[in-house]
Amino acid sequence: MSATTLLGTLSRTDRPQTMLRRFLALDAVVTGVNGLVYLIDSKPVGNLLGIGSGVLFELGVFLTLFGAGVGFLAARKQPPALAVKAVIDANVLWAVLSIVAMLVWFSPTTAGAVWIPVQAMTVAGFGVLQFLSLRATKA
Repeated sequence: MSATTLLGTLSRTDRPQTMLRRFLALDAVVTGVNGLVYLIDSKPVGNLLGIGSGVLFELGVFLTLFGAGVGFLAARKQPPALAVKAVIDANVLWAVLSIVAMLVWFSPTTAGAVWIPVQAMTVAGFGVLQFLSLRATKA
């Protein structure tokens, strides 16, 4: 299944609240899995990406906890708008800081120089989808 097909399937509903919950759930799963990979395999993944394993481990802790929190929101029948806005803001901040970190602090390998922007665009995409879904719930 392509990403376009997946997004089309997830957004296919006449209930904006359902769409919002689906995009939150997708964010929670992707973020949580990413965090667990960073936690469990921080040394080999860090070597692959050119990022210190200690930093990657700490990011893994954060992402795992963040993913769990987003999953909690997704499980609610009506996620509170303020909490959803906080997730959107965090996603946008993560995307921006990922690029800044790549350019200023990290010395990524080729794999890291590809992975970091892809991850940033994915997270920014979650933020956009969640923003649009939240806005639709208010319409």
